[in-house]
Amino acid sequence: MRFEALITKVQQAEQALEASERETASQWQQLKRHWTSSWTPARIVVAGLVSGFMVGRARPLRVTSGGGLLQMITALSGLFAGSSAQAAANEAEQAADIAAHAVAVDPLPVATPLATPFDIDMP
Repeated sequence: MRFEALITKVQQAEQALEASERETASQWQQLKRHWTSSWTPARIVVAGLVSGFMVGRARPLRVTSGGGLLQMITALSGLFAGSSAQAAANEAEQAADIAAHAVAVDPLPVATPLATPFDIDMP
């Protein structure tokens, strides 16, 4: 196949992809409008009652009885605390590296003492 034919084929594929993206976006917007318009207050209440009944029938807390829930919460809190401490340490290390680089590139000027009225020689 010639190079020009390949370029034409790629351009046709790009145009087909863009047309598909536009159609998908249009259908998504239509679905969102239909979804939000179909949720009336009565339907929301019925959905809440049904989902509450289903969750109540499943009894999800019976699996975690006997302190298992407390152990799971403790383990998760330790995990999150450890990861946040690691992230803070990484940020502090990056800040130290940036500060060291800045000082190496442009060292701070040495402060000179200010003159006082007693330091000035009077004629």
